Amino acid sequence: MELPFVFTSHFKMVWFYSFFFWFLLLLSFPSSNVLVHAFTGTYGVNYGRIADNIPPPESVVTLLKAAKIKNIRIYDADHGVLQAFRGSGIEIIIGLPNEYLTDISVNQDRAIEWVKQNVEPFYPATKISGIAVGNEVLGGVDMELWEVLVPAVRNVYTALDRLRLSDKIEVSSPHSEAVFAITYPPSAGEFKESVLPYMRPLLHFFSQIGTPFYINAYPFLAYKSDPEHIDLNYALFLKSPGIYDAKTKLHYGNMFDAMVDASYAALEKAGFGSMEVIVSETGWASKGDENEAGASLKNARTYNRNLRKRLLKKKGTPYRPKKVVKAYIFALFNENLKPGPTSERNFGLFKADGSISYDIGFRGLVPSSGSSFLCSIKLFVRVICATIVLMVI
Repeated sequence: MELPFVFTSHFKMVWFYSFFFWFLLLLSFPSSNVLVHAFTGTYGVNYGRIADNIPPPESVVTLLKAAKIKNIRIYDADHGVLQAFRGSGIEIIIGLPNEYLTDISVNQDRAIEWVKQNVEPFYPATKISGIAVGNEVLGGVDMELWEVLVPAVRNVYTALDRLRLSDKIEVSSPHSEAVFAITYPPSAGEFKESVLPYMRPLLHFFSQIGTPFYINAYPFLAYKSDPEHIDLNYALFLKSPGIYDAKTKLHYGNMFDAMVDASYAALEKAGFGSMEVIVSETGWASKGDENEAGASLKNARTYNRNLRKRLLKKKGTPYRPKKVVKAYIFALFNENLKPGPTSERNFGLFKADGSISYDIGFRGLVPSSGSSFLCSIKLFVRVICATIVLMVI
């Protein structure tokens, strides 16, 4: 028997809403396989603090809010910083420094203690979204750390799991370009044979818990090491012939995208082609020594301005067009106590006093000399206009 049209439509509507309700309910159930995303935007900044003249953490929160920067990384778990970021809404990845890795790798209780001391007292008021276990370990000079990295990562994750935080806080470990044997052209990207025995188990574990591959990618360092053969415009996102990858038949207009895709190629060859790549550090020095090619305020402004525009477009790379590129810029401030060449102390988007190092669209805590002069002119014009009005009256 055929049902009346009205009844049939009503039945279909009830069925649809019932299905939709149960579908949403199923999505809301917690799951041990839920992937944690420590980076919800596309633009983040590394907040390094190897300096004795930078603003206090409370002022840094004000600075970041004014700049609308919602993702940052620090290289430790400083309690003063974590306290200052309470209620800010800014997502922060904290670091477990390399010197702790050996102890954490052989002692599960020590890992739990570290999390209880450095995460639990602040979370969730402070939006700790991830823990970076070590920094640039694989490919580095300390081979003993290579051995303990995976056990340390596992113990930190287990500690979070036991404290019911593993589905809320991501565990990662950033790498330098030293992990690669080759990166040019991008399709040739491949890990060093010496690194693979340590990298594969790390990637396997990260693939199980949903952690992306974090890479510190610096076109500045590449250009500085070989300025005769690398086009500066290509490194700075400016108009250039770029490069052509014959294997993939893809064209690259800038080195940053090429570096990201070289990482994807290396992951693919290692058996982890579906893993996401996130740039944990990139930037350009505004000052350097005489032998540091490309280190200048003009180039730093150009690179960081163009990089910011590129990230805000929320686009992928030529090889992974559907994977939106995300990056943390190095660094928030110039750090006057960092060792090494002059460039190491001049990567900051902001100066020590909180003013901008150069204009890429951010506002500082205090006006730069140029903006201060402009403000004075505006004030002068307002005073003159007010005086004329009074005279007319």
